[in-house]
Amino acid sequence: MKKGSTIFLTAVLYVLGLGVLVLCVFLLPWTEGGARGMWGSHYPVVIGMYAAAVPFFTALYEALRLLRLIEKEAAFSEASVHSLAKIKRSAFAVSAIYVLVFPFFYRAGEVDDAPGLIAAGLAFMAASFVIGVFAAVLQALLKQALEMKKENDLTV
Repeated sequence: MKKGSTIFLTAVLYVLGLGVLVLCVFLLPWTEGGARGMWGSHYPVVIGMYAAAVPFFTALYEALRLLRLIEKEAAFSEASVHSLAKIKRSAFAVSAIYVLVFPFFYRAGEVDDAPGLIAAGLAFMAASFVIGVFAAVLQALLKQALEMKKENDLTV
């Protein structure tokens, strides 16, 4: 893989992480007052978003680790399989957290007549679920490739 591709992906991951960090540090506390008036209790949504940030940053770290392995030409290794497994678990955890918080998104969307808020909640759930499934497929393929590599090494 070309060095430029991994540098670009690394930069994208850092920008994505910085965006979520800014959201958690500055925007979520700032929206507190407006959310209280809208929903009565905004705490489940804010707590859910902070809780989802933990597995998100775990997956982000593992994705950066996976890119470093690719740069070192060690993509087909057990470390890659473990990174993909952690990404998969983290993505499913984010999806599960948003499933639990979705009724509060729905309630806010109904109160304010804001279908975009409901769509945003669904998008968070769906995107993290798709990433989890994709990581699971890649993990299974990588395991198969490693097993085939081991068999070929033994026969030669």
